[in-house]
Amino acid sequence: MKRVLITGGSRGIGAGCVIKFAAMGCRVAFVYMESKTEAAFLAQKTGAMPIRADISDPEAALGAVTQAADALGGLDVLVNNAGVARSGLFTELSDQDWDVLCGTNLSGTIYVTRAAARHMISQHYGRIINIGSVWGRVGGSCEVAYSATKSALRGFTRALAKELGPSGITVNCVEPGVIDTDMNAELPASACRSLVEETPLGRLGTPADVAAAVFFLASDDAAFITGQIIGVDGGFGV
Repeated sequence: MKRVLITGGSRGIGAGCVIKFAAMGCRVAFVYMESKTEAAFLAQKTGAMPIRADISDPEAALGAVTQAADALGGLDVLVNNAGVARSGLFTELSDQDWDVLCGTNLSGTIYVTRAAARHMISQHYGRIINIGSVWGRVGGSCEVAYSATKSALRGFTRALAKELGPSGITVNCVEPGVIDTDMNAELPASACRSLVEETPLGRLGTPADVAAAVFFLASDDAAFITGQIIGVDGGFGV
């Protein structure tokens, strides 16, 4: 029974991952920031343990990992899903927005992973899955800062895979395409139609689509896969 920590776990892709891992018999804890109602509902539905923390704060990130590991009796799998997005012209990007994007999407991922890796190294086993974005691969107009932070996860994944491989830990990155979540709910209908038209499989993805790939990478079937960037985008990034 794997022990799993998922950040950004109360909604969207994160919630999909919580549901998937719990359904497969794993012991799950998830981190959330603001969605208290959604977190409570998900915890009741799945039996997963909710942990409220701002992972952009290194001490809070460490505390969340420690709390999860203590409650679960260790840590085998980390899913770095927490992320925020900002849309707008690059020339109008504020310093505050840039700090927020970097703080959660990149620094937060590094802080949580650093703490989790220590547990995994000590047991010579672990699975780390970072959630990137198709925009980190192809770039998104008016999503420059978001694209930059998600692209950084590619280098982070590959470098960390090399460093942690000798310790029996795999590190991979899943890059979702346009997924039907709250993060994309504010897109105009016309924009959604255009994105669907650009997707060879002709539909938006679902959190369950992404969760299936994440679960595979956490499984023993993926024991010889590391340092890889896997697109779950219906062909959008081809």
